[in-house]
Amino acid sequence: MALTPVYGHEDVRGILVAAVRAGTLAQSLLFHGPSGVGKQRVGLWLAQQIMCESPAPDGLACGRCQSCRMVPRLEHPDVHWFFPLPRPDAATPEKLREKLEESRGAELAYRRADPFHVPAYDRAPAYFMGTIQNLQRFASVRPAMGSRKVFVVGDAEAMVPQESSPEAANAFLKLLEEPPADTTLILTSSSPGALLPTIRSRVLPVRLVPLPAEMVADFLEREKGMARADAERVGGISAGAIGKALRLLPGAGGAGVLQRQREAGRSLLQAATSASAADRLSAANAVAPAGARGEFTGTLEALSLWLRDLMAVAAGAPDALAFTDDAALLNGIVTRGRVEAEGVASALLRVQEARELASGNVNPQLIVADLLRGIRGDLLRAG
Repeated sequence: MALTPVYGHEDVRGILVAAVRAGTLAQSLLFHGPSGVGKQRVGLWLAQQIMCESPAPDGLACGRCQSCRMVPRLEHPDVHWFFPLPRPDAATPEKLREKLEESRGAELAYRRADPFHVPAYDRAPAYFMGTIQNLQRFASVRPAMGSRKVFVVGDAEAMVPQESSPEAANAFLKLLEEPPADTTLILTSSSPGALLPTIRSRVLPVRLVPLPAEMVADFLEREKGMARADAERVGGISAGAIGKALRLLPGAGGAGVLQRQREAGRSLLQAATSASAADRLSAANAVAPAGARGEFTGTLEALSLWLRDLMAVAAGAPDALAFTDDAALLNGIVTRGRVEAEGVASALLRVQEARELASGNVNPQLIVADLLRGIRGDLLRAG
């Protein structure tokens, strides 16, 4: 199977393809923007533009040549897609490199088989020294088919030490400082501020913004075959991110992890709205003190969705709920606390700030303790 078409970002893509045809495209780029808006997909689209053997008159890739057929199928030998992975068990650095490349190959196979694959892991994914060494090895060899090699390095913020090895970012920096002349590097990040300043200084930043909700609904209707009403409901709560919309669908990849995150988000909401300070302390202590970039980030995203549902109930729009089977819980919170939509909006901003803290090395327990106190204050002030 092939990757789905790119939706949106027409202005940015127009500028990028013009730079490719003019020979002025920067050798190292950073696509940054909210999670799930399509940064890695646009990176792979750009790889196709670079690799096309016979561009169309409008400058876009022809879609017919061998390279244009191979890139969307993730089969082109000169296009390399890297992403953070959980650390496999390995006794030696050499064995770790081998297992990391095996894990990447397995994940790519999932993505070839299912263009809607939503990766989810039981352990926090990161970039390790072995991953960067594998990337360096591919960068050092001549292209197999054309004149260039392209590397799409997704979620590059996971290169900064937390779960990753401290040497990984510095090793990647060396590649950025002196990349082979035939190599294009495309980094993506939802938290560019978490990257090393020395890495940010060596890449051209390109911001991708959220898509219109209608465009997300179009994607779900055309590519997933959803009924229009359902597609519009999910599109409306996706924050303009197709990736986030896919995670909301029943049967999304890693359903066990996603369900766990949903339940954890509900527990945080219940603790935040509890009259007992002990409940909030207990909720903070229940969070693992490390691994903020792993499942904890997903928990904060789930809490955001619960708060959005709470806002819908407070605003008298129960048809807009993401988690329709828990309407009674939300109605109870609104009724008991006399919650108003304005207070929930403030709470949502607080969760966004917590996610930014989680992209660094802040202890998740401290994040949750402060977050729950703040959310309760926001909701009570509105009541």
